[in-house]
Amino acid sequence: MNLDQFINGYITAALWSSTGDDGEPLDATHNESDIAPETLATMKSDCGKFFRQSNFDLCEYEEKRGRGGYDGASRHYEYTASDCAGHDFWLTRCGHGAGFWDRGVGETGERLTEAAEKFGNVDLYVGDDGKIYQ
Repeated sequence: MNLDQFINGYITAALWSSTGDDGEPLDATHNESDIAPETLATMKSDCGKFFRQSNFDLCEYEEKRGRGGYDGASRHYEYTASDCAGHDFWLTRCGHGAGFWDRGVGETGERLTEAAEKFGNVDLYVGDDGKIYQ
């Protein structure tokens, strides 16, 4: 499990699943460079804490899940288990309809779900300065 990839997956999911005032996903108009420094620091800190606290279960997740990916007609995306775990951390902590519990990893997913939910929900918004905050 790779922490940098985990953080990347988390940020990708956060931007993809959050919407602006216009109802459009933030990733349609923003990227990581648009995240306010203090928000980015908090995201990285939360990811690091979860990563350390759940390291054993994340390693099991990686072993059971392996690689995920999408093979579209015009593009091929391949995500590492670390990217997917970061993505699932965001989705699970925020109570979205997918996450660790539905990845087919059994009790590992249940333990990761319980650990992620302890971090609580996070909402992103775009400030008057165009930066993304939580």
